[in-house]
Amino acid sequence: MEYVAIIIFAVFVNNVILSQFLGICPFLGVSNKVSTAVGMGAAVVFVMTLSTLVTYLIQIYILNPINIGFLQTIVFILVIAALVQMVEIILKKVSPGLYQALGVYLPLITTNCAVLGIAILVIQKDFNLITALVYTIGIALGFTLAMVLFAGIRERMDLVGVPKGMQKMPIVLITAGILAMAFMGFAGLVKI
Repeated sequence: MEYVAIIIFAVFVNNVILSQFLGICPFLGVSNKVSTAVGMGAAVVFVMTLSTLVTYLIQIYILNPINIGFLQTIVFILVIAALVQMVEIILKKVSPGLYQALGVYLPLITTNCAVLGIAILVIQKDFNLITALVYTIGIALGFTLAMVLFAGIRERMDLVGVPKGMQKMPIVLITAGILAMAFMGFAGLVKI
């Protein structure tokens, strides 16, 4: 039951985009269509979970024992970039169909600050490995939910008459703010 509470907390209460403001670049840039938002979300779930697993193990078994935790950010950036490249190469060889579906999103994930932010956050929160992975999966699902909801709203906005001065980025930012306020309604729902 504890893990269910962690997932609910990560998806709704502590949404990485709408509460922590991490991953705003893909949120604003890739959320024009629901299909692209789903593809980006799936890639983020996979890469964020894998990178948290690897960076957690590196922190616990390499950086902490030899007292070089101050290199955490640099090491994590290098590990995430290497993982994304490795996943891209493996997908290209093993599953060309999946590579075509996710290939365009994988390079974008390398620069997604949410991936690095969550890898560092699970270390700061002093989670064990299982809790860290459950929290990361919840955060990644919350990222996907926010992307898909926002993409759906943006698709609908294309069908209505938006005043000329509010078209494009102004209405996008206002809509993102309203969506963030809606997610604030979940505050206090679950505590971890």
